[in-house]
Amino acid sequence: MLTFRPLTGRAALVLLVLLTSCGKPPQMGAGPGGNKMPPAEVGVLTVQAQTVALNTVLSGRTSPYAVAEIRPQVTGIIQQRHFVEGGEVRAGAPLYQIDAASYQASLESTKAALARSEANLQTVRLKAERYKELLVEKAVSQQDYDDAQAVFKQAEASVAADKAAIEIARINLGYTRVMAPISGVIGKSTVTQGALVTANQASALATVQQLDPIYVDVTQSNTDLLRLKRDLASGAIQRAGANQAKVNLLLEDGTPYPLEGKLAFTDVSVDAGSGSVTLRAVFPNPKRDLLPGMFVRAQLQTGEREDSIVVPQQAVSRNTRGDATVMVVGAEGKFEARVIRVEQTIGDKWLVTSGLKVGEQIIVEGLQKLRPGVTIKPVPAGSVSTPPAAGASKPAHGKG
Repeated sequence: MLTFRPLTGRAALVLLVLLTSCGKPPQMGAGPGGNKMPPAEVGVLTVQAQTVALNTVLSGRTSPYAVAEIRPQVTGIIQQRHFVEGGEVRAGAPLYQIDAASYQASLESTKAALARSEANLQTVRLKAERYKELLVEKAVSQQDYDDAQAVFKQAEASVAADKAAIEIARINLGYTRVMAPISGVIGKSTVTQGALVTANQASALATVQQLDPIYVDVTQSNTDLLRLKRDLASGAIQRAGANQAKVNLLLEDGTPYPLEGKLAFTDVSVDAGSGSVTLRAVFPNPKRDLLPGMFVRAQLQTGEREDSIVVPQQAVSRNTRGDATVMVVGAEGKFEARVIRVEQTIGDKWLVTSGLKVGEQIIVEGLQKLRPGVTIKPVPAGSVSTPPAAGASKPAHGKG
């Protein structure tokens, strides 16, 4: 009868080495069953040069196109208010009625004074004409004639002064009817019926704001403005022609404003505190969607750049140093990370100023498949096959 002794530790180790040396080393990258992994499909785009419109998005606020503070120009008691607070008023429409009794009486008094002056003028005119004839006949002295002419001139001046007084009285009487100087939306009234108001008082009776059209004031960094001017002067950026003055608007919640505005002017001075320049655009506002003081973002078309390269934003990532990078297709199924320089976003794309050449292919789909040593299979973007979901059930081949 044969007996087997248990192997010592050294003998067991030698036996294990002999057994493993009889097999073949496993292949790198082999999958289940020893098969080599297929190349990973990735969606690529070919870099092309194109002309792009350059836009600048600036933040700002809306302001009224015109503002008029209503103040009385005569003193008196408010008798009536002719408008609804918060409503529309037209230029020349009555807003308040001030008690006009004393101003009407003043007008009548000046009219009476004018009649008196005109009657006196008639008398002194006849006397001056008669003295002129008598002077020729040496019937009156030169002094008497000169005195008669002086009285006549004074009478004419008195008539002119009375006519001016009538005009002033008529104007003051008209001021008792306070009119809207501009068309727009009127705010709340600071006085009520029966209140005493004084001429040119400090506090306004109400305020009228013209909101259609409306201003949008935005600020741009002076540095960006200088760079834009340099690019335009050097020809790196072409002017957008008639479209360069057009402005689009985004509301505070990100909703685009449906109507297009136009750039009105650029401020001629730089704010010392912020180093920015104010730009003013004019927008139509027929439905009063824009109210004074709203925060908005204005998109200005500054020009066009020819032979530009743009890449989708999803293809761009950042490395540990913060540089923008893209994955570029290399030779023989290889790929490499390429550092690029991006200037600004244009829609859902980045404008690339350096790091890429026309004709190169960048990976935009399947970036999660890229690992060191992985071979790739470039296909046009949008045609990458979708792998089966992990853990999907397979058909059973056992007995039924």
